[in-house]
Amino acid sequence: MHGGFFNCGEAAIVEALNVNVYGNGTATVVLAHGFGLDQSVWRYVIPYLACFFKVVVFDSIFSPNVKHELYDEKKYSSFDGYARDLVCVLEHLHVERSIYVGHSMSAMIGCVAATYRPQLFTHLILLNASPRYINDKGYYGGFERPQLDGIFKQMDQNFTNWVKNFAPFAVAVNDSKAISEFEHSLGRMKPKIALSVAKKVFLSDLRRLLPKVRTPSTIILTRKDNIVPKSVAFYMKSKMGGHANVKILNSEGHFPQLIAYPQFLKVLSQVLRLKDKNHPSQD
Repeated sequence: MHGGFFNCGEAAIVEALNVNVYGNGTATVVLAHGFGLDQSVWRYVIPYLACFFKVVVFDSIFSPNVKHELYDEKKYSSFDGYARDLVCVLEHLHVERSIYVGHSMSAMIGCVAATYRPQLFTHLILLNASPRYINDKGYYGGFERPQLDGIFKQMDQNFTNWVKNFAPFAVAVNDSKAISEFEHSLGRMKPKIALSVAKKVFLSDLRRLLPKVRTPSTIILTRKDNIVPKSVAFYMKSKMGGHANVKILNSEGHFPQLIAYPQFLKVLSQVLRLKDKNHPSQD
């Protein structure tokens, strides 16, 4: 654990992350987006959630909406830097307890933060999450290292062309609007930052972290995701240190909050109602 992890004197960073709060419920839900996206990816679920909760959204440091000078490669060389930003946002808003919804890499950021500040999180909802993308002995992460090296090379040599190829691969369904949206969002990233973040995510191995995560969690995945194999969700469930459930959506692709948001909202409402029953003090 880094000694400086709890130092939240980074008001400029919190301000830079374009934090927005919707609704005025007594319980707080935090929505954190993944690689290549920004907070607008949650636009279909915010209006519903804001009827019941205080909903917090923000742009991650790598988002094109955040000044790229603020991206410190050393600070964000591990997931700790991102987790620190998350904790700082919640402290800035005086949030004492929250339900955290993290998509893709932000799911693992939430897991890291929950090991440092478990009291901040009553439930983790981990959407299309993976602790390890590279296949290993007895573990199927979905990628071989040479595949990833090829991706990094493409990003470095012709970022625009890579974005055009990667967007439909990640979206994985013939939804031109979603593909166009992700392509536009990803393409706005500064190529150097995009490559740095992609390497950090795709080469990470957070499997040893999972048993330390004692916060109850719900792992949500689509039935087919080109980025995260279905087996990863069940692997995570078996390794989490707290009670964990897996919910498989009858949809495909890496972005159910865009492609299958009615299904996603249905599962989300079931999970959140469960939380309300378990924590009536939050109603």
